[in-house]
This record gives sequence, structure tokens and C-alpha cells, in this order.
Amino acid sequence: MNAGAIIVAAGSGKRMGQPKQFMALLGKPVVEWSVNAFLDIPDVTEVVLVMTPDNVKEHGSRFASARVKVVEGGAERMDSVRNGFAALSKDVELVAIHDGARPLISREVILAVLDEAFESGAAIPGVAVKDTLKKVTNKELWISTTPTRSSFWLAQTPQCYRREILEEALVKFADEKKATDESQLVERAGHQVKIVPSSYENIKITTPEDLTVAEAFLAKRHPGLRPEIRTGFGFDIHRLVAGRELWLAGMKLEHTKGLLGHSDGDVVLHAASDAALGAAGLGEIGMMFPPEKKEIKGIASRLIVAEVAKKLSERGAILANLDVTLIAEEPKIRPHYDALRASLADAFKLEPARVSLKAKSHEGMGEIGRGEAIACYAVATVVLVGAA
Repeated sequence: MNAGAIIVAAGSGKRMGQPKQFMALLGKPVVEWSVNAFLDIPDVTEVVLVMTPDNVKEHGSRFASARVKVVEGGAERMDSVRNGFAALSKDVELVAIHDGARPLISREVILAVLDEAFESGAAIPGVAVKDTLKKVTNKELWISTTPTRSSFWLAQTPQCYRREILEEALVKFADEKKATDESQLVERAGHQVKIVPSSYENIKITTPEDLTVAEAFLAKRHPGLRPEIRTGFGFDIHRLVAGRELWLAGMKLEHTKGLLGHSDGDVVLHAASDAALGAAGLGEIGMMFPPEKKEIKGIASRLIVAEVAKKLSERGAILANLDVTLIAEEPKIRPHYDALRASLADAFKLEPARVSLKAKSHEGMGEIGRGEAIACYAVATVVLVGAA
């Protein structure tokens, strides 16, 4: 049967502090391992990747292809599943729904679950519970019973269904928002779902510890694969003049002067962008935004950063951290450290812990010391995806 896959990757990553599906795992984003697992199976004729609207804008162009459609997800998992299902071609007869945060799914398990769904209509991979189970029914955490673990299995993905069975469940329970997997709805619709024995390696990335475990499993499968870590350096300087707004690290500071430039003159975002581009071997922002282009005069530097992020994504480079040093005699930067750091992290979509920002004076020397200019130095580290 003609099979299609829906890969759900629209989570916010609250427990990880960032979307886990785009965290680096042996040089690739977690979700890319999941996507490639299905693309390696010829019987899966199309893949629908469901992401948040922001991630569609930032990463969509990298993943979209003749076999991969990229669509926006919804507020809850089931909303994202429904959006993905709506994007499947009408001739898809067998549907696999997979968590984008399960990068270790194997070809063997995918084929086994698809085969079982073809025969029985609905099948999910799972593994038998290994630990003793305890049921707790009170806030004080007293154990009420010890169930027999032999009857319990841990559900995994991809969960596979004949199209008409999944469609019936999605339509019948169209208002259901909180289901944690599709098999719950299929069961409630009156269909039996069969477990296909899977692998304990098919873990879901949920906590930082899971990344370490997943990397160990992948390193065992791909002993020659190593992420390539590169470092780039950036520098920028602009004159301070009256009559201009002062923008630094993507935020506006109140001051009597601002930075002169073809854009808003944000030396921090410019130096950091050049450092990131340099680490990925992509030149510098002057090549992307030449000053002779009149239509970009006055452009906000956050828009420059967004274009830099697209370039990095297309190159397969994941920005790991930024370290910037401002050189300014005025205004005083130290009172704004936390706000500037947060703004810089937000502009580059990094955790604040991956960003460092500090400032130094120029000891009264030169144009910076006289309050006529501000300069910035930046160092960026990127992980190059797919390096061996």
C-alpha cells in the first residue's frame, strides 16, 4: 500500500528550555534523524513535517523537498496531527505518525509496524515494561498496589493505521485536544490496536539526559560520524552621532547619540552575525546587504540576523554559542548587561546560557575613548551538520 508519514515536531520543549527537535545530535538536529529514517524507505512516498509557525519560517526551506511537505502545527499534539493528516495526498492508504523527538527509530521497526497495520488496520511499536510498577493514588506518595508488569507495555511511535481507520477516529473525536497519542482515539472508535515489539533504543528525547543516551546509541550505529565544530570571529565599528537612535544587541538604549550606518548601526548584531557566518564559511553580512542597495537603507539589524539564520540553516550549521565584547566609552553598558544579553539571545534564538556579553572602555584613547564611536568583537561557535 502507498504509505505516508506525519512527523510531529511542533513542541515548545518546555522541559528542555528550547525546542528539543532542533537540538544538535551528532551533528544533526534531532528531527532530521527522524525525517531521514522515513526517507530511507522507498515505500514511504511522502513525509509531512509538522512544526510551529516560527520553526516553519526558520527551518522549513531546509527540509522541504519533492517528498517532504512542511506544514504548521497547532496548540496541542492532536491539532498538529490533524494538520499533518490534512496535508497528506489523497492516494496515501497507510499512515505512520511519528514523534520528531524520536531520532533512533530504525528501518526494521518502521517496516514491521507498517506491515502489521496493513494486515490488522492499526499497530503501534512498544516495549515491555522492565521495572516493577507501583500505583500511587495520593499526594503523600503512599503505594496503593503493585500491578503485574507482564501486562504493561510502553507505547512508542511510529503509530501506523490504514487511512480510513485513522480518519474515522480523527473525525469522530474532532474536539479531543488532550490525547497523548492517536491510538487512544482509534481504540475509542472501536478498533483494536496491535503492539509490535520494538527496540528499547527507540527513546523519546525529553530531558537533557536523553540526549546523552541517544548520542551513545547513534555513535554505536555510526562509528565514523563526528560533528564538526567550527569557530568564527566578527568585528564591527560605527560612529556615534547626534540625531540617531542607539541600537545595541537588538534593543534600543536611551542616549543622546546613536550609531551611524546604512542600517540601524547595531554593532553587536553585526559583529555576531559576521562571526556566525565566518564559522560556517559563508562570508560576511556586507555581501548579503551591500551598502549600495538603497532599498535596505535603515533596515533593522534583527532582520539581518534572521537572514543570517536562514543561511546557517541552509548550510546545515547549528549555532552553539556567542561571546561578544563591546568597546564603548559612552553610554555606560554595565547597567544594561542582563537586558542586552537577553535581547542578543532572543535575536539568534539561543538559550541565554549560550550567550555572553560584556563591555570594556577604551581608557579615553582614540575615537572610541572620545565618545565618537562604539566597536564590538564577537566569537561564534557552530556545529556543522552531517560532518564526518
